[in-house]
Amino acid sequence: MIAITDTASVKVKELIEAEGNEALFLRVAVRPGGCSGLSYEMFFDSEIADDDVAAEYQGVRVVTDPASFQYLDGASLDYKDGLQGAGFTINNPNATRTCGCGSSFS
Repeated sequence: MIAITDTASVKVKELIEAEGNEALFLRVAVRPGGCSGLSYEMFFDSEIADDDVAAEYQGVRVVTDPASFQYLDGASLDYKDGLQGAGFTINNPNATRTCGCGSSFS
């Protein structure tokens, strides 16, 4: 499953609190597209399918579908906030190639 750093978990908790719905969790998925063939998708969700893969890190529930799980197993989600901007990044050891935008891989 995809792991979450302490920094990312704090930011995800803040965003869920801002939504005002404690039942939300973070869904991470891989979809066809992007300049390298596959792209990451992250959003808050409240519905879990029977075959979804779920884990909890530092109080944050992370869910992915089985098809995405094969690409995300062993990856980690981080959050960076600096002079170059702020945002989530995924470090994925399963990716053989990435593009310059950082959100597409193969």
